[in-house]
Amino acid sequence: MKILFVSLGCDKNRVDTEVMLGMLESYGYDFTDDTNEAEAAVVNTCCFIGDAKEESINTILEMAEYRKSGKYKALIVTGCLGQRYQDEIQKEIPEVDMILGISSIDKIVQALDETIKKNELFYHKNYFDDVNKLQTGGHKRVLTTGGVYNYLKIAEGCDKRCTYCIIPKVRGSYRSIPMEDLLKDARNLADAGVTELLVVAQETTLYGTDIYGEKKLPELLHRLCEIDGFKWIRVLYCYPEEINEELIQTIKNEPKICHYLDLPIQSGSDAILKKMGRKTNNAEIRELVRHLREEIPDICLRTTLISGFPGETAKDHNETMKLVEDLRFDRLGVFTYSQEEDTPAATMPDQVSERVKTTRRNKLMKLQQQIAFEGADSMVGKTVDVIIEGKIVDEEASSLDGFTYVGRTYKDAPDIDGYVFVSGVQKDLMSGAILKVLITGSNEYDLVGEEAETYEFTE
Repeated sequence: MKILFVSLGCDKNRVDTEVMLGMLESYGYDFTDDTNEAEAAVVNTCCFIGDAKEESINTILEMAEYRKSGKYKALIVTGCLGQRYQDEIQKEIPEVDMILGISSIDKIVQALDETIKKNELFYHKNYFDDVNKLQTGGHKRVLTTGGVYNYLKIAEGCDKRCTYCIIPKVRGSYRSIPMEDLLKDARNLADAGVTELLVVAQETTLYGTDIYGEKKLPELLHRLCEIDGFKWIRVLYCYPEEINEELIQTIKNEPKICHYLDLPIQSGSDAILKKMGRKTNNAEIRELVRHLREEIPDICLRTTLISGFPGETAKDHNETMKLVEDLRFDRLGVFTYSQEEDTPAATMPDQVSERVKTTRRNKLMKLQQQIAFEGADSMVGKTVDVIIEGKIVDEEASSLDGFTYVGRTYKDAPDIDGYVFVSGVQKDLMSGAILKVLITGSNEYDLVGEEAETYEFTE
């Protein structure tokens, strides 16, 4: 039977999807991206903010039409939306046969088998294990990223309890995955040809505190660097207040670790940071950024901000603008505040209008755009390492023109940052190869360049 599997939301969700695909493949299921060819569907959902909920609901509704017509023999919902709105989904969308909670993805084969064999329209049954079930790794995965890069999820859940965030209620408390399981997962990814490993969790910097009694991310990174096959290792989602000197020195001194950090700060206003339940302030953020750049001068810093948090005034917004202007983050994203039910912020007074949220977001992004474009321009004339993701086919180009490849620098995480377009390459390159590229120009967030020389990666 061919299954249509739709994965929505974050890269942590993608890992869960790949684990479920691995389980299904082991039991003989096939997969398709064609809605008309599929015989059943699984939707792995997200509900982090309003837009994510809307996308998940619309996708389920689309699949429900195929289930209602009898075209699909099963419709299974997994992920955060299913965990959070189990009753509402099955009341409003009865075509959903089963919902698996976020700790029950190991029941995916059982869920599909039961639904198909029961052959009822509609077979309502759900699996919800304890949301705080301990996490394990070492699972077979079907990789969906194309092979050059993939993600290692090192923990589940979160203990931070930011007042705007639903994740702790949906995905539970922070649970680290045992290090030996992670190393097994990483070796499997390397054996599958993955050359760039992205280390992810809701919060990576606290890895190990729950099961080992201390922060173990630096040790994990050292051991990951020992695995043959990985050329780059990138660390995402580091809360500023949890970044310690051991982690900084690990990133600085391990050759495989990209000089890149994603540290979400959310606001530049101390008053708003306090309302958000964040554990840092404007001065501490400034000092951390100063220290990171002092220790690792070429480090690329990415952050995220929320515009229009309840009670945010023009003064608060201007403090955030000032912080962005002063610190000149290399990469930055801004979300408008999403009023999520069952979070403390949802009932706070002085909710900000959508118009003001959007206006403030646009002002922040306009400022960051200028910073980013200037940063891209400053790369012109430099020679950088580029990891190759693929070839661009130009049927009109002569073979004498060489090939054009698309890739990324260490400053560019997959799917969220920019690309480098390398022209005139006179040889065939495999995805995952590293090319030395002379940057000759920039196009907004992206760079263009020419081959400088190729080289073999050495430990």
